[in-house]
Amino acid sequence: MIIVPVKDGENIERALKKFKRKFEKTGVVKELRARQQYNKPSVLKRLKMEHAIYVQQLRTNEE
Repeated sequence: MIIVPVKDGENIERALKKFKRKFEKTGVVKELRARQQYNKPSVLKRLKMEHAIYVQQLRTNEE
């Protein structure tokens, strides 16, 4: 359960923004979408490898 403490006089918009941020960090929506369809282990491995290559290229471009 996500709990967002709201201070007295705090804007409801700000509290809602905090809630959304915490909700995204939990990864519930991402997991739900992943469970809606089956992906073969080989496909998952390939996607993971492609992501690793992408991140590595980003890091080398920064330097």
